[in-house]
Amino acid sequence: MIFSLMEVIDAIILTLAIGFIFKDSFKIQTDYTDDPVAYYSSSKLFYEGFITAIIITAPAIILHEMGHKFVALYFGMQATFHASYTWLGIAVVLKLINPAFIFLVPAFVSWGCLTSICASNLTAMPFIPALIAFAGPGINLFLWVLPSVLPKFIKIPHKYLAYLYLSAKINMFLFIFNMLPIPGFDGFHFFSVLLSYFF
Repeated sequence: MIFSLMEVIDAIILTLAIGFIFKDSFKIQTDYTDDPVAYYSSSKLFYEGFITAIIITAPAIILHEMGHKFVALYFGMQATFHASYTWLGIAVVLKLINPAFIFLVPAFVSWGCLTSICASNLTAMPFIPALIAFAGPGINLFLWVLPSVLPKFIKIPHKYLAYLYLSAKINMFLFIFNMLPIPGFDGFHFFSVLLSYFF
């Protein structure tokens, strides 16, 4: 089984938490009324903001982690997706306080070798950890470029363009941010493995 029940539960909880945390960050008016003030002050805005945040943010985060998971699985490793409940809890509390900026690490993938095949793969190809580290940001890079170029080749209905634009922006941020060579970040693991491999 590729996904355990706990991984599915973690993904659902992560999605709901992300929707709440970022519900005010993406304001796309889909119901064009004659009274925008009434629209933006209505309870409908909460639900639309919640759903919009889920549509734009959750796939960028979950697919990022799936990139790590599937590359690790490809090389014979055990890999498990986890929601970071500590970070999500802190972020939800901060959201209730309403600070100007919220930083969080919403999820991660734990991976490791449990078989001799996996160990032999790591011995033969010591750059595998770099591939696993890059796989997450690599997904974000793809999801950044795709929405940016798609409207040039396919006619996209106007009401979806804002979603594509915001999706590209959030994935651009996640790619650049995660590739920073700072300890604990994907970029640090990626560049340190490459440097140790070549030098």
